[in-house]
Amino acid sequence: MNGTGRAVTRVLTVAGVPALLVIVWQLYSAASQNFYVPAPGRVAQAFAETWFSERILDDVLPSLARLLAGYALAVAAGVGAGVAIGLSPRLRAAAEPVLEFFRAIPPPVLVPLIMLLAGIGDGMKVLVIASGCVWPILLNTVEGVRALDEVLSDTCRMYGVRGLSRLRHLVLRGASPQIMAGLRQALSIGIILMVISEMFASSSGLGFTIVLFQRGFQIAEMWSGILLLGLLGYVLALLFRRLERRVLSWHSGRGVGRA
Repeated sequence: MNGTGRAVTRVLTVAGVPALLVIVWQLYSAASQNFYVPAPGRVAQAFAETWFSERILDDVLPSLARLLAGYALAVAAGVGAGVAIGLSPRLRAAAEPVLEFFRAIPPPVLVPLIMLLAGIGDGMKVLVIASGCVWPILLNTVEGVRALDEVLSDTCRMYGVRGLSRLRHLVLRGASPQIMAGLRQALSIGIILMVISEMFASSSGLGFTIVLFQRGFQIAEMWSGILLLGLLGYVLALLFRRLERRVLSWHSGRGVGRA
């Protein structure tokens, strides 16, 4: 198969299922005339009218800024604490019960508590996002550090590789596959918590806007907000996949060589 044929096959593979879902959606909306399930064309029109406007600046960009801030805070806390706990068996034994306790608490339950402690501003939303994203990052980092190759550890010790050099070249590099897995999980959690946090005492953001449309029976506009969330999640996942492929290029190449 030539390059053009492969490109066409790839496009059909990627677009086939979404196109099928749109067709089913169109058939259902045409047959039922359900007010709460508008036709795809109506949702597309509402999407263009709603989001190709000042709402990009007023709602979308603030949501993304909160998501990135909370995610960055979770990465710093999760990787930092995870490395420390993973390197110290005593610290790990002392922290494990506490980690299991807090990990079992659903992050949305903490929203009222965080509102009391941090108020109802952007800080509250960032903390809600960070409180849910930190756990997969932290736990995957701990497991990645614990699983470091003992031969490589002994080699670093013999050659006097210590301090920041050991942390950078052995610990973080060796644990990076697990760390990236935790970062990938945390990204999807962060999007969910971004929306939830904006549904409480907020005046901007995607979550606030979607609830506003729902309460005003602007159903097509509500669906357009849900569609936008899905598209944002998809784009962020693609960007993360590219980053992951670049960070773990050494690991992927090693796997290919072994195969």
